[in-house]
Amino acid sequence: MTNCLFCGMVAGEVPANVVLETDRVLAFRDINPQAPTHVLVIPKEHHVTVGALAVADPGLLGEVVEATSAVARQEGLVSDGADEPGYRLVTNTGPEAGQTVFHVHVHVLGGRGMGWPPWPAG
Repeated sequence: MTNCLFCGMVAGEVPANVVLETDRVLAFRDINPQAPTHVLVIPKEHHVTVGALAVADPGLLGEVVEATSAVARQEGLVSDGADEPGYRLVTNTGPEAGQTVFHVHVHVLGGRGMGWPPWPAG
């Protein structure tokens, strides 16, 4: 895919601070972090949205979700007890939802309280 920032990262043409990599998934630190831990997890194969990926390759979507869990554990956001700090997964789908890079990606956010609800009341 030409002109895709994340495809460029997968190809090694665009630098990325990689925290986890498998044969089909790449995870790297966000360049504009919104929390102390802010990692993006992407499939190496280009899919525009999470919905498109779910239809095209549900197994790969499962690998992306599995990688989010591995990143959370690696970043110290998961423990074996009830005192687990926790983390948030966010996937924006489409421009009205805030998607700005049209290669499916899941944000792993943690390291601080996230508050609830995550959107303005009203």
